[in-house]
Amino acid sequence: MALLDTPEIGETTTTTTTASIRGEIRRRTSVKADAGIGNGLFDSSSSSKTNSSDDGENLNNDLDENGKEQIRGGEETTEEAKGNGEKIDRGGVKKGGETSVVHYAYRPSSPAHRRIKESPLSSDAIFKQSHAGLFNLCIVVLVAVNGRLIIENLMKYGLLINSNFWFSSRSLRDWPLLMCCLSLLIFPLAAYIVEKLAWQKRISDPVVITLHVTITTTAILYPVFMILRFDSVVLSGVSLMLCACVNWLKLVSFVHTNYDMRSLLNSTDKGEAESRSSNMEYFYDVNFNSLSYFMVAPTLCYQISYPRTAFIRKGWVLRQLIKLVIFTGFMGFIIEQYINPIVKNSRHPLKGDVLYAIERVLKLSVPNLYVWLCMFYCFFHLWLNILAELLRFGDREFYKDWWNAQTIEEYWRLWNMPVHKWIVRHLYFPCLRNGIPKGAAILVAFFMSAVFHELCIAVPCHIFKFWAFFGIMFQVPLVILTNYLLRKFQNSMVGNMIFWCFFSILGQPMCVLLYYHDVMNQKVKSN
Repeated sequence: MALLDTPEIGETTTTTTTASIRGEIRRRTSVKADAGIGNGLFDSSSSSKTNSSDDGENLNNDLDENGKEQIRGGEETTEEAKGNGEKIDRGGVKKGGETSVVHYAYRPSSPAHRRIKESPLSSDAIFKQSHAGLFNLCIVVLVAVNGRLIIENLMKYGLLINSNFWFSSRSLRDWPLLMCCLSLLIFPLAAYIVEKLAWQKRISDPVVITLHVTITTTAILYPVFMILRFDSVVLSGVSLMLCACVNWLKLVSFVHTNYDMRSLLNSTDKGEAESRSSNMEYFYDVNFNSLSYFMVAPTLCYQISYPRTAFIRKGWVLRQLIKLVIFTGFMGFIIEQYINPIVKNSRHPLKGDVLYAIERVLKLSVPNLYVWLCMFYCFFHLWLNILAELLRFGDREFYKDWWNAQTIEEYWRLWNMPVHKWIVRHLYFPCLRNGIPKGAAILVAFFMSAVFHELCIAVPCHIFKFWAFFGIMFQVPLVILTNYLLRKFQNSMVGNMIFWCFFSILGQPMCVLLYYHDVMNQKVKSN
């Protein structure tokens, strides 16, 4: 029965005596000469025609002359039997206990090795193979390892989640920050009034610029003052600073876009104006409805109109909201159950034993990475898509495949598309148009990003050690390094692994430890 595992050729091999064969021959006599060897693994008596494997097909293509002679010889035998009125049995066990005659042309003398082949894991063939099984193994190992860590953590600390994580009496003291957040709407209204006067030519351009600089500067310094003035929790301060930064970026985009529209309309070269914009009806007047939509839309780049969807999918929105609640709770569980105990039981990473600091950073890197991935999924995928669906906002490319980034520079261009589009539109290309070299323009973009990262972290923590600022500026040499390695090795895996190591395994856990210990030291000194 082991013969059934070999490729069937379609030839008959006599397993009984010639006399018994001639007595048994009754069924299915024809063997198509043009069917070759690879038409099926089994003969015509099989219940279904199964496609042959790759080796079976290669066997069909690579037959040597000896094999072909064997087939032709078998065909002649078949024709001779047919001429004598005999029929060749093609397989199967007959009823009544009669023996079957099954014929295979894959003889013991047939060559088993016909062409040059590489091992699946060799360097020349590894990327041509499917690694789905290894990927599944990694998932199983990941689940097993993290399951053990969960059990170990629960046995050591117990369940650390309590009601204070979601709401505490201290949160009621943050009402000034809530009022500050609501009052940020005054600044877009003030910018609209200034632009309206500018379009009506009631104030000159220098006055317009002065007023806009004052409005935008106040819009970012006012929340900073409120956070530093009141002793609020860090989470409330971070939320307010994020809202303030988004408000500032939208204001700058609104002002810069309207200034560019007026410049094009007032240009003496009308051909240049027409070449720079394909739709001149946009250059009509500042519109309050478009500004109102822009301030709540999931974008940082202002324009008169946006691509819109036809309707709102209410069921889809409900499903995304459920996911948002689940992943937010999971993120909070990881912070309270894993990150807080690790950080509290650690020392300052820049003080004491280096090996101990490395061990703490590596131990913190895994839960910190999970939190960061949950944050990305909750905000950039769930929340922005929910907001876009409710507003029927059509362009939902809020991120690209940053996880495949080969360099640090590519990561920054892929992971946060709203900010990337804003920087390209309102910072990078304006720098190039004003004669600033490309390298300097990139440095300016990273400098601005570093300033806003420092504001969003240092101000709520009431600590100005510039850890976030230097962490972002340190990306510049990493950009140069990863670009060099990509050119040197010509391998996307090297750059991608370096990105994950520097950004997620070392960089973020180090910043968490630095800011936590600085906050704790500040509280000890104040007490």
